[in-house]
Amino acid sequence: MKRGYWYIILTAVIFSTMEIALKEVSGSFHPLQMTFTRFLAGGLFLIPFAVRTLKKKKASLNWKDLPGFLLLGFVGMVLSMSIYQMSVKEVPASVVAVLFSSNPIFTAVLAFFMLKEPIRRNQIAALLLEIGGILAIINPFHISLSPYGVLLAMISTLLFAVYGVMGKRRCARFGGVVVTCASFLCGGAEMLFMILFSRLPMVNKWLAGSGLELFANIPLLSGYSWNTLPWMLMICIVNTGLGFACYFKAMEETSAQETSLVFFLKPVLAPVFAFFILGEVISWNMGLGIAFILIGSLLALLPGLRAVQKLPKTPGA
Repeated sequence: MKRGYWYIILTAVIFSTMEIALKEVSGSFHPLQMTFTRFLAGGLFLIPFAVRTLKKKKASLNWKDLPGFLLLGFVGMVLSMSIYQMSVKEVPASVVAVLFSSNPIFTAVLAFFMLKEPIRRNQIAALLLEIGGILAIINPFHISLSPYGVLLAMISTLLFAVYGVMGKRRCARFGGVVVTCASFLCGGAEMLFMILFSRLPMVNKWLAGSGLELFANIPLLSGYSWNTLPWMLMICIVNTGLGFACYFKAMEETSAQETSLVFFLKPVLAPVFAFFILGEVISWNMGLGIAFILIGSLLALLPGLRAVQKLPKTPGA
């Protein structure tokens, strides 16, 4: 099987355990504190791997590259992930996770316009099946959702798709690990500035009085204990650092649309992990949605798998 598909599967597995880990520490940390910590720690963890990748590619970073990575970190971490946390406040986290998994719909369109990647018929059919699966899981006829929360979730999804497509342009030059590391560090630095800014008395008072308590007086070091530390290490290093590194490695080996299969597979894997680890029940509509998503993912992957099978085998392989 094509190496890029292994990266896609590995990324999907890692990303699918994120909600489980976050649930274990959800009551101990401020949501934006968590976002800042996991992306900064993930970026620091990836520095040795990024340096090795730069040496292998005989490439180097300079000050001219900084604005691009600052923009990437701002779009992916500061905007997308912060708005994601706002949507979780308005809509159940499980619903937001499913909505966020519609990222491929945006990625395919953005990749067509920004990267000139073609959209094939099987991808269109897969997207339609994915939409059907997401709607089945949300079950819109029997759930009352905040329109504002849904809008925030979709804006976050769109911004993350922009982040992914923008990142692919730099992957060709620097490599996926370098792009992940640099965007994480830049996004973490920008979020640190935002956190410190939120703690200024005048700013804190204005945010609290404007109904933006989520962004007022954001803590930095509260919530840590021997019970939360292992989960935080998993969230920062495995779910964030390794997860996004594999995500961009998949983009190097495949296309933006194919890599977006990660978000097709996540709604399938996450409920399964939640069932076995947390004991959460998989409802009938969740099962129906999973079936649609599996068929859609298979439909999108099938042409690539057939192409690999038709490649001539080298002697000794």
